Amino acid sequence: MNSHFLNGHYQILKVLKDGEKEKTYLVEDVNLLGSKFIVKQLRSSNSNPQALTILRRLFADKAATLEKLGQENDQIQKLITSFEENEEFYIVQEFIPGNPLTDEIIQGQPLKEDEVISLLSEILKILVVVHSYGMIHRNIKPANIIRRESDKKLVLVSFGTFNEAINNTVTNLEYMPIEQINGNLKYNSDIYALGLVAIAVLKGLHTKEISNLRNQKNQLTGEILWRDKNLKVNRKLVRIINKMVRYDYRKRYQYATEVLDDLKNLINVDDNQQKQHQKKLLLVLAGIAGCITLIIAAWQLRSPKLVSDAQQTLYQEGVNKYESGNYEGAIADFNQIIELDPQNALAYNRRGDAYYRLGDYEQAQADSSQAILFNPQDANAYFDRGFAFSELGKYKNAIADYTQAIKLNSKDAYAYYGRGLAHAQLKDNKGALGDFSKAIALKPQYTEAYLQRGILRRRLKQRLEAIQDFNKVIKINPSDAKAYYQRGLTQSINKQKDEALKDYTDAININPKYIEAYLNRGDIYSDLGNQVEATEDYNTILQIDPKFIAAYIHRGIHRFSFGDYKGAIEDYTAALKLDTNNIAAYNNRGNAYLELGNKKAANQDYSRAIAINPNNALAYYNRGMIRTKQKNKPGAITDFKKAAKLFQQQGEQDSYQDAQREIAILQNKSAPAKNTRPKSGKIEKN
Repeated sequence: MNSHFLNGHYQILKVLKDGEKEKTYLVEDVNLLGSKFIVKQLRSSNSNPQALTILRRLFADKAATLEKLGQENDQIQKLITSFEENEEFYIVQEFIPGNPLTDEIIQGQPLKEDEVISLLSEILKILVVVHSYGMIHRNIKPANIIRRESDKKLVLVSFGTFNEAINNTVTNLEYMPIEQINGNLKYNSDIYALGLVAIAVLKGLHTKEISNLRNQKNQLTGEILWRDKNLKVNRKLVRIINKMVRYDYRKRYQYATEVLDDLKNLINVDDNQQKQHQKKLLLVLAGIAGCITLIIAAWQLRSPKLVSDAQQTLYQEGVNKYESGNYEGAIADFNQIIELDPQNALAYNRRGDAYYRLGDYEQAQADSSQAILFNPQDANAYFDRGFAFSELGKYKNAIADYTQAIKLNSKDAYAYYGRGLAHAQLKDNKGALGDFSKAIALKPQYTEAYLQRGILRRRLKQRLEAIQDFNKVIKINPSDAKAYYQRGLTQSINKQKDEALKDYTDAININPKYIEAYLNRGDIYSDLGNQVEATEDYNTILQIDPKFIAAYIHRGIHRFSFGDYKGAIEDYTAALKLDTNNIAAYNNRGNAYLELGNKKAANQDYSRAIAINPNNALAYYNRGMIRTKQKNKPGAITDFKKAAKLFQQQGEQDSYQDAQREIAILQNKSAPAKNTRPKSGKIEKN
């Protein structure tokens, strides 16, 4: 490749960014004189041919979607073309003459409120389009918002989609929410980043100062404490921004349209308040000419009004503290309101929310009950109490509350979803499926409802329908690693190992720290005899989390499979150091000891597994095997009978038949089987 030309006709005019895994150039197309473009060069972090094939597919899919986005909305940077050279990926994008938003952030000179609201509204409208195509920007920050020179409109540039897909590069940490850093990307991860942009322009903060701001958090909740006494901002706008930057994505705005609706309401309320203020002024002027008796009456009513004003002020302060993550402070304010008015349902409801956030579910449930007592028509109070009951394991109570919330608000998708989860906990599969389906009908983009319905369908052996649900999640959000993982599990159960491998690999590419995906991919590699690849996956897990017990057990089983019995014993022993009551580790270590001829140690491990769980069929079966080798026929028959009974109860038909065969052999009713081996146990997958 010519050092000054890309793809043979893009002449490099300027290097805009020169990173290890990404370079950005300002170029001119020599075939179109005077035309300028932005070219990004992305280097893959994985040279494995199989991984590159997957990356090429991801790259092509994302490029096609981004091209459509640019055609759909002129405030999204257009993708001109894309290409690959020497296993490096390139995207050619529109060059937009203008200035980045960073130029409008002047230290100590914040933008006006109406300018901030306008900025938020403009970018949110763009995000509505982006998210409707199943895309997430991933890289929202002032530098990636351009004020176009020609019409002064804001343009969103530099999507982070390609960076994370091709080279697992995660940049822009200052504006990135915790779930994105952990690889669990959500649509509202973009909303969080935009909320921080709003804070930056409101306070006149540069990138380094945003980093410092993120460290100013409530120690218990992780919420950013950004508003100071000197910053005069409309409280309603503060609440909107606080909800945009909530630490827990589940408590954040879920969609850009929700933020837009609240901003519109804010603007409308302000206009209405101004009109009402003018009317009140006229009434006051008219009232001055009224009679003295009205003034006396007003004086007589003055004391109750002061109490009402005090309650209103305390309530607003409590709400502000709650939304900023100061839950203990919020509780103190709501306590005072309840002292002034022991029947204030709103105060109980809000205090219950604060207790819930602090993990005090008993008190949260009690406060929601008080709110319901004083206002039986409050659907939100039933919904909140349903959450508290679920956390307390009282699923029947939770279902009753979700049902009441639905009666009061039949279009609440979240209440159906919550009730579906509770039904699933109680093994009411029909009820759970119905509720998840209703939640989806009310909210067709509800990915969590599709995901949970898919998981439930797989458990009910409706695997085709389960895959359809996971496909839907991926269509809505192609970066949802959980959907690829769950689809991979389903493909694996269907014996579609190649398809499962692809899904697990996609999940890992999206979330390089997805331990369960590595574990299951390692198991498939092991089953296929790919010794090195399986070992690499198990080792990667232990690099991410050295205390992940399942990785030791699965690597032990893998080592056992190719005759490394000493290595297997090391892994099982490591697992037992982390969990002294791990039945699978005892059972499997017993198998390895048996292969090495150490019958005494094997017998001790099987017996220990049985002592921990007297209903562990595998341990009885394996101890029966060793007793057979020790010529202890009565003891072996007893163990196999116990194992057979337990296998039958647990629906393990093949293992039940194995145990029955061993009994028949010992009772001289059948010929001995060749190469009969003990059975290994793994930690269950979800």
